[in-house]
Amino acid sequence: MRRHVALVATGVLVAALVGPSHAQAVGLVLLPDLRQAPVGCAGGFAGDPAGCVDWDVCPVADAAAPNGECVATGPIGAVRLRFTTSADNVGDGPLLIHGSRRDTGQARMTARQAFQSAVDGSVPMTFEQAQQAIPTTLYYEPAAAHQHWHLLGFEHFQLRSRSGETVVVDRKNGFCLGDRYPTADRLPHRPADGLSPEGRLAAFLRENRCGHHAPEALTAMQGISVGYGDDYLHTVDFQWLDITAVPSGVYDVVNVVNGDRTLTEKSYSNNASSMAVSIRWPGGATRPPATITQPPEVRMVRNCPGTAQCATSRD
Repeated sequence: MRRHVALVATGVLVAALVGPSHAQAVGLVLLPDLRQAPVGCAGGFAGDPAGCVDWDVCPVADAAAPNGECVATGPIGAVRLRFTTSADNVGDGPLLIHGSRRDTGQARMTARQAFQSAVDGSVPMTFEQAQQAIPTTLYYEPAAAHQHWHLLGFEHFQLRSRSGETVVVDRKNGFCLGDRYPTADRLPHRPADGLSPEGRLAAFLRENRCGHHAPEALTAMQGISVGYGDDYLHTVDFQWLDITAVPSGVYDVVNVVNGDRTLTEKSYSNNASSMAVSIRWPGGATRPPATITQPPEVRMVRNCPGTAQCATSRD
């Protein structure tokens, strides 16, 4: 028993000192694997992504509104291409982020990533136990639709030309992660019950609201269990790209999770997905009119999970 305890302690110490990459190589920690789900598909969707309908075109009267009511008539202040985004964890261990700050005078929380032990299955449940500092922060979003702590930079989306040039960037920057839906994957490390460390964590993440109504909190925890995902519906604030000034043509809507590799994963090969769309302004116009009274027609050309480029020169 003493030898087992010593081995566990040594494993945690090695992971803390040399980082999770080496720790994984010697079998000490279980890493998550974030997969960007198909663009515009509901969380957990397992069918043909060409049939996904969780996206639309939303003309709004107020260009400054974070979401706004889609209008059918009248002056149009902005045209938004809205779409659901989802990220799955298909790895060996949970994605787990701890945030902490000294006092309420510190606006943001420092963040660390925690890793489940491959030795005894334990999961670090405090900021102090988390093994790896990460160069991002958590902040409290006071907007009525949120009022909880957000992790910065987890996911980004862009509109790109067929040549790969960035045309429009997103305005969304914060995320509250939890187990919002199960994936259809058969994964050996998916939590099987509520008694194991990962099972107890999953029970927490299923209900996680990231410190809702707690701007005074000094700590916060969020993440995604193995075999689960986190989604943001296309009706949520800032789940859109502004296409008001975009010329007619074919473009890629590109979603990327953990694009800067701030978070340590088992693999980074599945972090991007894209959807090719055709944008056509009324009357065959090349560019949008000075005063917009009708939105452009937007049609999905194809959906390309697992890659950052979908449109081709033949589209």
